[in-house]
Amino acid sequence: MREHTPIDGIAEGYLDEYLELVPEERVYLGRAGREAEYSDYSPAGAEAVAAVERAALARIEAAEPADDVDVVTKLDLTRSLRLSIAKHEAGFDQRNLNVIASPAQELREIFDLMPTATEADWQHVAERMHNLPAAMSGYIESLRSGIATGNVPAIRQIEENIEQAAKNVAGDGFFFAFAAEGASSHSGLEKRLTDGAQKAAEAYAELGSFLRTELAPHAPTKDAVGREIYELASSGFLGAVIDLDETYAWGIDELARMTEEQEAIAREISPGASVLEAIEFLDGDASLKLHGTKALQEWMQQTSDRAVEHLGRTHFDIPAEIRTLECMIAPTQSGGIYYTPPTDDFSRAGRMWWSVPEGVTEFDTWRELTTVFHEGVPGHHLQLGQAVYNKAQLNAWRRIAGTSGHAEGWALYAERLMDELGYLETPADRLGMLDGQRMRAARVVLDIGVHLEKKMPGSDRVWTGDDAFPFLRANVNMNDAFVRFEVNRYLGWPGQAPSYKVGQRIWEDLRDETARREGSAFDIKAFHKKALDIGGVGLDTLKTALLG
Repeated sequence: MREHTPIDGIAEGYLDEYLELVPEERVYLGRAGREAEYSDYSPAGAEAVAAVERAALARIEAAEPADDVDVVTKLDLTRSLRLSIAKHEAGFDQRNLNVIASPAQELREIFDLMPTATEADWQHVAERMHNLPAAMSGYIESLRSGIATGNVPAIRQIEENIEQAAKNVAGDGFFFAFAAEGASSHSGLEKRLTDGAQKAAEAYAELGSFLRTELAPHAPTKDAVGREIYELASSGFLGAVIDLDETYAWGIDELARMTEEQEAIAREISPGASVLEAIEFLDGDASLKLHGTKALQEWMQQTSDRAVEHLGRTHFDIPAEIRTLECMIAPTQSGGIYYTPPTDDFSRAGRMWWSVPEGVTEFDTWRELTTVFHEGVPGHHLQLGQAVYNKAQLNAWRRIAGTSGHAEGWALYAERLMDELGYLETPADRLGMLDGQRMRAARVVLDIGVHLEKKMPGSDRVWTGDDAFPFLRANVNMNDAFVRFEVNRYLGWPGQAPSYKVGQRIWEDLRDETARREGSAFDIKAFHKKALDIGGVGLDTLKTALLG
C-alpha cells in the first residue's frame, strides 16, 4: 500500500473543510454526520467556500510532490482550485439557475440519495425538509445579488424553473408524496414529515414568486452568455483549455461524418432507406419495444448485469465491489438520465437513474442499449466505481474529483468501444449508438454556436436560442419532450453538453498517441487500466499523466 504523503494530507484536508461548508456532499459520498443539513447558499456562503479554496491553493502550490501520484494530485488540485476561484470572482453564483443542475433542482434532488431504511433515516428526511426554507432563502439572496450587477440568467431558464417549482409546490408533488411514504411505515413521524413537506413546498412557492416577480423583469431575452463566461464554463467541464473556434469547426465536420455513417447503417437495415425510414421500420418491430417503466427498469438491469459478467471475464478487470449496478427509475419526470457512484464504503451501490417525462410510456431497446453501456459498464460505473475502489493509491479527494469531459468523454468512448468489441450485434443497435453520437456532435455545434453567437453552418445568419430546437430535432430521433428538455439544458448550462464529444475526442487522441508511441507493444487493456487508475482528473492533467 502506498504511504500517505503531505500532499495527500493537503488534498484530504481541503475536502474535509469543503464538506463542512457543503454537507450535502456527505450524502453523495455516503459519509455519516450532518445528514439533515444544507449548505449556506447565500453570497456569504459562496465567499466562505472561496476562502477555503484560496487557502488550500496556497498550501498545494507550496508543497513538493513525494511521488508520481503526488505530481498528478498537485497538478489537478491546483487547476481545480484556480478555476473555482475564477468562477466565483466572475459571479457564477449570482446566475446559477438552469433546468437541470442548479440549486433550484439540487435542493430537492438530495432527497433521492438519502437512506430511508430506518426510522432514524426518515427523521433525517423530515429535518432536511424543515431546513430547506433557510437554504432556499440563501439561494434567492444570491440570485437577487445578481440583479444589482446585471448578472442575471436568461428569461428562458427563469420561465422553465417557474414551472419546475410549481410541481414541487403541488399537493401531489414530490414532498407530500415522499412524506406520505415515510409516514406509512413510521406513524410517529407523520406530523413531522407532513409539516416538513409543507415547509419545503412553501419554499418552492417562494422561489417561484421571486423568479416571476423579481428576477424575470431583469432577465435578458438572449440565451447567449458570451465568450468570457463560456471559456470559464468550458474549462470547468473539460478540465482543459481548448480552441473554441477550432472546436466549432471540428464539430461541424464531425456532425457531417456521423450523419454519413448513420445513413450507411440505415441502408443496411432497409435497402435504400433514409435514416427516418429505417427508424420507422424499427419502430414497427414489436420485439424491440418496452412498455412501461417497470419493463424499462427490468431490461436495463438485465442488460447491465450481462455486460458486467461478460466484460469482467474478457476485457476488463472488474473488482467484486463494483460488479453491482442498480438501475433505477427516478422519482422525477425531467427527462434526464444520469449516474451516481457508490459510496466510499460501497454500502450504497452505483446507480443509473432514468427520469422519464410524463406521458412517455414506450421505449425502444435499439435506441437505449448504448445508454446502458454509457451509464454502466464500461462507461460511468466502471470509471467512477474504479476510482472509489482504488483506495490504496488515491487519496479521498482524488477518488471523487474529475470533470464532465473526463467522465462523459470516457462514457462516449465506451459506447464506441462496445461497438468495436462486437456488443452492438445488429445494425439496429449500431444505428441507436450513432443516433447518440450524432446528437453529441450536434450539441458541440449548437452549444458553441449559440453562446458565442457564431454563424450557423452553411449560413451567414448568427445563431440564436430559438434556432436550437429545430436544429437538434433535425439531428436526433427522440420524443419531442426529450428534445425540448435537452435544448433548455444546453441553453442554461453553457459548455457542459460539448464536454461529452470533446472529451471523447481527447480520450481517443490519447489512446491513439499512446499506441503510436508504443507500437507493437501497445496493449489496449493495459492502457485502459492505467488511465482509469489515475482517477477522475481534468483532461489536461490526464494528458500530462499519460503522455508526459
